[in-house]
Amino acid sequence: MLLNLARTIPRSAANGPGQRFVIWVQGCAIRCPGCWNPDTWTFATRQLRDTAALADEIVATSEIEGVTLTGGEPFHQARALVDVASRVRAAGLSVFVFTGYDLHELNQSDHCELLALTDVLVSGRYVQSLRSFESEWRGSTNQRVHFLSARYTEASMADSAHVEFHLAPDGELSVTGFPLPQLLDVVPAPEWPPQDQE
Repeated sequence: MLLNLARTIPRSAANGPGQRFVIWVQGCAIRCPGCWNPDTWTFATRQLRDTAALADEIVATSEIEGVTLTGGEPFHQARALVDVASRVRAAGLSVFVFTGYDLHELNQSDHCELLALTDVLVSGRYVQSLRSFESEWRGSTNQRVHFLSARYTEASMADSAHVEFHLAPDGELSVTGFPLPQLLDVVPAPEWPPQDQE
């Protein structure tokens, strides 16, 4: 089974509890104004990965406690992500998912399968006027954090990093996480409105 990806980071502490392998899927029909990842909106093929091979890579990554699925919109590729999530859960790793959908909207069978494999779900559209600088996991205050298993609690996730900088082998610098206002003053947000997304 194939998954269309925007990018991955093998280890991050700013995208869920503990050190996590982060997957940004490609494609989002929700397209929230002010989104920090507008390059992930288009459904054009960007990087196709075999789900079994990707799961093997995640499981082989040392000193991580789980995988984070973000995007783009993970539930647009729920069937492929069920394969990844079931494999990493079988290896004892946790699954953390960011979605633009509200929980009650995720009622399709493949969505329910992915939810059943999810430990923590952050749900809801990003609303730029409600930008949150106080919650570690919500981009805007309307979003909700759902603990779908007993693995984590709000208290157990309280001491995580807000933001990280990653330097790629080609020299490209990327910012991930939830930057505080002071950092936003010196690090430009992505171009808005996004250009050439189709």
